[in-house]
Amino acid sequence: MAEKKKGIIRRFFGAIWAVYKGFRSTVLNIIFILFVILIGSAIFGGGDKVKVAKTSALYLNLRGDLVEEKRFVDPIAAIMNQSLGGQEETPEILVSDLVAVINHAAKDNRIQAMVLDLSGLGRASLDKMLAVGSAIENFKQGGKKVFAYGAFFAQNQYFLASYADQISLEPMGAVILEGYGSYPMFYKSALEKLKVSTHVFRVGTYKSAVEPYTRDDMSAEAKEANIAWLNALWQEYKEQVAGRRGFALDNFDETFAGLYAKVAAAEGDLSKYALENKLVDSIQTREEFRRSLIAVVGKNDKNTYNHVTFDDYSKLVLPAKQFDNPMTEKVAVVVARGMIIDGTAKAGTIGGDSTAALLRRARHDDKVKAVVLRIDSGGGSAFASEVIGQEITLLREAGKPVIASMGAVAASGGYWIAAPANEIWAAPTTITGSIGIFGLMHTLENAMQTLGLNVDGVGTTELAGLSAGVPLFKGLNDPMKDLMQLLIERGYTEFLTMVGKNRNMSVEAVDKVAQGRVWTGRMAQEFGLVDKLGTFDDAIARAAEMAGLDNYDVKVIQQELSPAEQFFVDMFGAAQAKGWVPSFGQSMQNRALRQLSQQVQQDFLLMNQFNDPNGIYSYCLSCQIH
Repeated sequence: MAEKKKGIIRRFFGAIWAVYKGFRSTVLNIIFILFVILIGSAIFGGGDKVKVAKTSALYLNLRGDLVEEKRFVDPIAAIMNQSLGGQEETPEILVSDLVAVINHAAKDNRIQAMVLDLSGLGRASLDKMLAVGSAIENFKQGGKKVFAYGAFFAQNQYFLASYADQISLEPMGAVILEGYGSYPMFYKSALEKLKVSTHVFRVGTYKSAVEPYTRDDMSAEAKEANIAWLNALWQEYKEQVAGRRGFALDNFDETFAGLYAKVAAAEGDLSKYALENKLVDSIQTREEFRRSLIAVVGKNDKNTYNHVTFDDYSKLVLPAKQFDNPMTEKVAVVVARGMIIDGTAKAGTIGGDSTAALLRRARHDDKVKAVVLRIDSGGGSAFASEVIGQEITLLREAGKPVIASMGAVAASGGYWIAAPANEIWAAPTTITGSIGIFGLMHTLENAMQTLGLNVDGVGTTELAGLSAGVPLFKGLNDPMKDLMQLLIERGYTEFLTMVGKNRNMSVEAVDKVAQGRVWTGRMAQEFGLVDKLGTFDDAIARAAEMAGLDNYDVKVIQQELSPAEQFFVDMFGAAQAKGWVPSFGQSMQNRALRQLSQQVQQDFLLMNQFNDPNGIYSYCLSCQIH
C-alpha cells in the first residue's frame, strides 16, 4: 500500500520547522564554542595580574565561615544559582589558607600593615580563631601594625579584632558581646499535632541528642551538662580578649541591668559606650579611617589607601594546585569534618567508606610515615564510625603512628574515631566527650488512621515486612522496642570497651565520664580522654616525632574531583574571576526569619542524614553553640 503523501500545508510548516531547528542548532553551537573560547582564555590567558604597591596594606575582608575543610559544592549549580540571584550557601574560608596568607604577608616587605574588615565573618570556633590570631601576632612581631575597623562587631568578629593594635568603630556602630548559648529547636508538640509517633532508645544520663524530638524544652540534666562547658568556653573567651585589650574580666557585661547602666551613662550612644569601656580605641568615620591608613601606607589612584584584598593576595601566594614531592617522606593529614554517615560522602560530610578510603591511601603510600586525623565532628552513624576506627587500627599495625587532632568539636562519633589513635590532641576549647548511644525512629500509625489509610497483609514470619518499612506505617510493638533497646545497650557497651582498650582505662572508669556528658578539651584531659592540649601544628609535629622524621612534608590526602568536576571548577572559577558571570542580585530577607528557617532546614537535613544500617547513632546535637 503506497504511503499517503503529506499535504502542502503540512509540508510547508514542516520545512519551516526544519529550517528553525537547523538555525537553532547552529546558533547554540556557535554560542557554546564562543563560551568555551572565552573560558579557555580566562583559564590559560595571562590576564590581569594582581599588583601590590611598594607600601601597601593587606586588606583582610573575610567573607564566610572559618572551616577546616570546604564542603563540596557542585560548580555548575553554584554559579547558576548566583547568576540568577538565588540564595547562596554560606561561603567558607579555609583556616589553613588564611594562616598561610597572613604568614606570607609577614615576610613581604611591600606589606606594611593589615586591615581587618570582619563584617562578613560568620561562624568561627575559638580554636580556629586562635590559629588565625597566632598568625596575626606573628605578623605584628616584624613591627607591622594591624588595624580593625567596622560598624558592628559581633562576638566572633570582635575576638579576631582584639588582636589589632587599634580598633576603630563607626560613629553609629556597636560592639555586642553576648556570651555563649545552646538553644536547639524542639519539635515534640509539632510532631504530636502531625500524629507522628517518636520512639527513642538510648543509654546515657546526659545523652540529649534526641530531646528536641521528645520534649518541648531542655532537660535539667542537659542544662547542667551544657552550662558547664559553655561557661568554660566563655571564660576562655573573656581571658583571651581581656588580656589583649588590657582590661579586667568584670568589664564584660553579662546582665541587662549592667549593660543598661553603662549605655545610659553613655547617653544611649553604643559607640560611646564601646569607647568608654575600652572595647575600641577610637570612633572614626570611613573617610577618617581611610586618611589614617593613607598616612601609613600611602594613597592609590582611587583616593584610598594602598591595599591588596585577601582574595587577590591569595592568588599570588597560594599555589593553584598542590604538587607532591615524590622524594620526601610525609606526614599525611586526613580531615574529617561534618556529620558521620554510612557509605561515601563528598567533602564537608564524613562518609564511613570514603574517609576509610583516604586513610587506606595513607596506609599503602610508602612515603607516608605518620598520619594526623583532623576531626571537626559531632558524630553520627556508629557503624560508619567503627569502619573509620578499624582503618586507624590498621594504620597503627602497619607501623604508622596516628595522632587524632581535635578541632572545634570531636564528640560522640567524633570521639569514637579519635579513640583508636596513638595519641589524642585537643584545643582547650574543643567540645568533646558525649560518649553515648541512641536510636531514634518515627512512625506514622496515628497519622495513617487520621488520613483513613491502612497497610495490611500476611507474611511467613513476624519479621516479614521489616525491610519494606511496614513498622513505619503500623508502629512498633513491644518485642520490637525491646530488641532495639537491647541493641542500643550493646552498642554503648562496645563504645565503652573500645575507649577503655585504647585509652588504657577500665570500662567502669570510662562510664563515669561517659553517659553522654560533654566536656571541653581541658576537662577531657583531666579525665584521661585526651593526651595533650595543643594546636593542629603541634599534632603534626608530634606525629613526625613519633615516626622519627626530621625533614618531611605535610601531605593532605583528600577526595579528588572527577575530571569533569575539575574542568568545570577551573572553567567557572576563571570566568567568575574575570567578571564574565552575570549577577542579578539578591533580595534581602529578614535576618531573624532567615535564621529560623535555616535552623529548621538544618534539623531536617540532619535527620535525613541518619542512615546507620542498624539505626544506632552516636551524635551530639547540643554541641552546636550560638
